[in-house]
Amino acid sequence: MNIPYYMEAELQEIARKLILNFENLNVWCFYAEIGSGKTTLIKEIGKELLVVDKVSSPTFSIINEYESKKKGIIYHFDCYRLKSIEEAIDIGVEDYLYSGELCLIEWPGLIVPLLPEDYLKININLVSDKARSLTAIPE
Repeated sequence: MNIPYYMEAELQEIARKLILNFENLNVWCFYAEIGSGKTTLIKEIGKELLVVDKVSSPTFSIINEYESKKKGIIYHFDCYRLKSIEEAIDIGVEDYLYSGELCLIEWPGLIVPLLPEDYLKININLVSDKARSLTAIPE
């Protein structure tokens, strides 16, 4: 899936397309610069999946757990603050990744060796202050 240009007002439709096209993948990895909209897109995905909890960045908690009326449990990771792969293992990242539940991961670089064989790689790039581009590629 390739969206070369989009504005924030289009996020609902983008979230719907991602869910429709990649519902078979339980691990989604979001790659983007700081401030490019990773958490904003994840919030919109949460709305589409009828998450009953407040979706927010797990910057300090590293993992947030949400209840979804459509998907059950959803795990939201922010791996930015992890210092090593050992730290990720110590907090049980593998248990979440292989739980069969949807895992949405910001800053996944450090934990790539722990990812399942099949996952979704989502790249968000800044086009301008108000516009982004997105590619979603099953790995």
